Amino acid sequence: MLEAMLETPPAHTTPRASARDDLRGVAAERTAKPGALALGEPARGTPLNLEIRVALLSAGGQVQLGATGPWWLRRRDGEVLRRGGHDQTLEVAASGGLPAELWLETNPGERVRLNGSAYSGRLRLVQEGSRFQVVNHLPLEEYIASVVGAEMPSSWDMEALKAQAVAARSYALAHMARPASQHWHLGDTTRWQAYRGFGSSNDRTRRAAAETAGLILSYQGGIVESLYAANSQISWEAHGTLGASMSQEGAQALARQGYRYNQILARYYTGASLARLRAGSG
Repeated sequence: MLEAMLETPPAHTTPRASARDDLRGVAAERTAKPGALALGEPARGTPLNLEIRVALLSAGGQVQLGATGPWWLRRRDGEVLRRGGHDQTLEVAASGGLPAELWLETNPGERVRLNGSAYSGRLRLVQEGSRFQVVNHLPLEEYIASVVGAEMPSSWDMEALKAQAVAARSYALAHMARPASQHWHLGDTTRWQAYRGFGSSNDRTRRAAAETAGLILSYQGGIVESLYAANSQISWEAHGTLGASMSQEGAQALARQGYRYNQILARYYTGASLARLRAGSG
């Protein structure tokens, strides 16, 4: 069970931008000036290692499997059905008479491959009728590093990337608490948040994840499903009736003016506080 170590929410002395200001787009964000308003940062603690399950929704009835190192295709009970090296691939069809659940694994530090794309962690293949549902099981922080690179240009200001990392982690935790399926927490498309495996992770996105490790947005003791969109207008049109939402272009504009990531988050998620995840007692 997860708990959040909550800071007392700071007093908000600056009102949230009005809907009219949001509709003016990122130009309105560039007129803002850094202020004292920021979300308090909880003390660092022992990192919490969580595994997230992400459905790779483009996989179909036949998939190509492999890895950057040696790999093993196992039954649910651990029995090895196939094995290969980094230069070997395997075509697997849902109609091929294989068990209804398969696991693709490789050595620590290597990546598994699905249809040529590399992913951290393991792949679980669950047969659903005439197709496989492929689920990537991987450490939460490696997932966050990939989402940051898929959702934002990794060349953007580090404070914007860190704000994105916190928003992505909070969104992910909300879906881990309320999974979309018995087999997976959320999907890999923009219906949830974009995830492209190891291909959208690099040194800068991993740094953004590491420097905010375990931080989420909380409101009255609960996890904030932190919505966000490319700019203020899209954010308002898509999420205006659902609550607070961050403009990614606005976050970058604010970061370039000197805002830190927790000031950026305070601007968009009014009333929220930062919390740090830790293992619960039961």
